[in-house]
Amino acid sequence: MSLFRFFLAVTLLHLLDAANADSPAARYIPRSKILDKTDDLLPEYDFIIIGGGTAGLTVADRLTEGLEYSVLVLERGVFQNSSSVTTVAGGGQGLFDPTLTFNFNSVPQAGLNNRSIAVYGGMILGGSSGVNGMQVLRGQKEDYNRWGSYFGPSSDWSWEGLLPYFKKAWNFHPPSVELANEFDMKYDASYWGNTSNVHASFPTMFWPVLKMQMAAFQDIPGVDYPPDSGSGKAGAYWHPASVDPGTVLRSFARSGHWDDINLERPNYHTLTEQRVLKIAVQGNRATSVIFVSANATDQSQAKSVKARKEIIMAAGSIHTPQILQASGIGPKKLLKEAGVPLVVDAPGVGSNFQDQPFVVAPTFNFTTFPFHPDFYDMILNQTFIAEARAQFKKDRTGPLTVSSGYCGSWLPLQVIAPESWEDIVERYESQDPAAYLPSNSDKAVIAGYRAQQKALAKSMRSKNSALYNLFLRGGYEDGSAVYLHPTSRGTVQINRSDPFFSPPEVDYRALSNPTDLDVLLKFTPFTRKYFLETRLRTLNPVELTPGANVTAPADIEAWLRSVMIPSSFHPVGTAAMMPRHLGGVVDEELLVYGVQGLRVVDASVIPDLPGSYTQQTVYAIAEKAADLIKRRA
Repeated sequence: MSLFRFFLAVTLLHLLDAANADSPAARYIPRSKILDKTDDLLPEYDFIIIGGGTAGLTVADRLTEGLEYSVLVLERGVFQNSSSVTTVAGGGQGLFDPTLTFNFNSVPQAGLNNRSIAVYGGMILGGSSGVNGMQVLRGQKEDYNRWGSYFGPSSDWSWEGLLPYFKKAWNFHPPSVELANEFDMKYDASYWGNTSNVHASFPTMFWPVLKMQMAAFQDIPGVDYPPDSGSGKAGAYWHPASVDPGTVLRSFARSGHWDDINLERPNYHTLTEQRVLKIAVQGNRATSVIFVSANATDQSQAKSVKARKEIIMAAGSIHTPQILQASGIGPKKLLKEAGVPLVVDAPGVGSNFQDQPFVVAPTFNFTTFPFHPDFYDMILNQTFIAEARAQFKKDRTGPLTVSSGYCGSWLPLQVIAPESWEDIVERYESQDPAAYLPSNSDKAVIAGYRAQQKALAKSMRSKNSALYNLFLRGGYEDGSAVYLHPTSRGTVQINRSDPFFSPPEVDYRALSNPTDLDVLLKFTPFTRKYFLETRLRTLNPVELTPGANVTAPADIEAWLRSVMIPSSFHPVGTAAMMPRHLGGVVDEELLVYGVQGLRVVDASVIPDLPGSYTQQTVYAIAEKAADLIKRRA
């Protein structure tokens, strides 16, 4: 575990202990039901959804609301309603609960001194929306227009095509007038909806230093302040968290799209703690799902259930390609090596893997710090913690309403590298698209990357496409950045000796494309500029890592390779929505090429990353997919 993750884990445990002291541990669920055993299953359903996570439960809710279609959700994880899921304070406690996540190591990363990286994700009814940091962020307009561009100018995968689904996905609660005035917050509710049972809201307080930290971006040329975090524009802004303000508990896919509806919908069945092994295909049609208990170690007790209309993959960017490959849908050479009979040669399955690298950017200690309370008071100040507990117990307000983060900057390359951005882009777009992909990449996958390379270079030239994210915690120490648009591409492949029961082989191929290092080397001087050359300098910041003496590019590079984590738990791209000749796995209706009755609805269809975190985007994709499915059914 990296120092950052150790620090974050300790932080969250402190916050969890504080929040648990006096708050209700969980939301009471009066009318929810999960099938007790596989014998209770119907022999056939209209739709079978593999994965009861963020996307899966959203789609299941929309398909069952008219009672017209029967739906089964198969989820590998557990139903869990404990405080590690529901508690708001600190955000993301469930990520450190091993009963709620999958957690295995990647292959060693050559670009990161051969370190193996922990591969995390939610394994719970509700998926990663039940264990994430609760930050509700939307990408820029150009991100979503770029997806449609791979199909042509008439595609409705675009900002305008997705905006109605962003609105449908969330019930937005603006900050209080007092909080907005105190912290100079900008928001515009017209970018949001108010009908969903998934809530986006703000806490009842912020750490005081955040006002100055947000204002400091004004001192950097080119930084804009968009009218709202959901406006599709780059800049510095405040954003909500996925919290129900009525209960002050996590709002996620299960609470918003599953709780309290099952007994009202006899057409909706859920079965948890089941491992899907593969999808059975007859002729060219997906017909049934083969699964076992999550604790099974072999196929001797395998069960099968049929789908009349469609099977919908929603197992996420790590496990969707594993299940497709184990079903015979994937790269021909890989399947042959694994002894899996070929159904469809689909070289894009498991290719195009991307995640957003987390960088412990230069961190600083403000040695003159007149702001209290701050983030660290909730960890170190026992008197303050006791007061926070009492306040939360009294009226559910105060520090325990603060999740993991609500503000920061999402900035274009031109802002963080004003003197060198053109050179970086020119060198990137002049690359041979095959040069930095895996050596055995299929020609369609190479063609797809060529299309992405062209589109990403255009975005890198734009003032409204963010590559750099500095998120603010609000303490006397700060400095953590996320690289939003890496150019390296990894792979997710079944274990050749054990396709069904061993974790897939995950290779981030971190820093395999030199452009990523070119960009990341600009993060350090820019972050130093933010802390040392803006109004924050009056707080007398002292650099903690990597240290003020680390200035030579070679030394910064060595430091980056030793500390960078190639994942912010935002994996995408392994079943990409792109034309088939570009290595795509699904079409614009998210239907799998070459197989009838099979669709993918999760982050794996995202062809390239948005300039934000992924939670809000996955909800919007799922809402749009539900309409596509019903239109075709």
